[in-house]
Amino acid sequence: MTRELARAPTGRDPALDEGLEDLARWMDDVFRVPAVGVRFGLDALLGLVPGLGDTATSLVAFYLLVAAVRHRVPKVTIARMGLNVAVDYLAGALPVVGDAFDLWWKANRRNLELLRRHAAAPAGVARRATLGDWLFVGVIMASLVALLVGSLVVAAYLASGLWRLLAGG
Repeated sequence: MTRELARAPTGRDPALDEGLEDLARWMDDVFRVPAVGVRFGLDALLGLVPGLGDTATSLVAFYLLVAAVRHRVPKVTIARMGLNVAVDYLAGALPVVGDAFDLWWKANRRNLELLRRHAAAPAGVARRATLGDWLFVGVIMASLVALLVGSLVVAAYLASGLWRLLAGG
């Protein structure tokens, strides 16, 4: 199962595909809790660092979006992949609840499965990535960056309000 993408008869680079599988595994399920069998990855661990952790893991998830364009994935699938990253980022930003959510929502694994499903299509179905495809991914990434900036602004506003409250002013 882990090498199915590499064997897809689409003429794509198997080394890149193995790298994508490794990326998803490291980010979402490289570690296992022995007693209960729950798997988690660096996404859940880095998500414990307030603000920076979820941002860093979202930046790593962008790599799968770029790979999707290289593999000529349809725009609707790329949009779904972007939504997976956005859900992971937004929910992961919530204290405590977001950390638990990261154990369940595995955006990188989900996005790899979407990419794998498309890569399994016959080579004749694939098409070249167009400028429109790249612009579409650019808009998704810009939206996710705007989401990041907005959440940082809200966090800074809340932190300054808390500081004023604690300082007595």
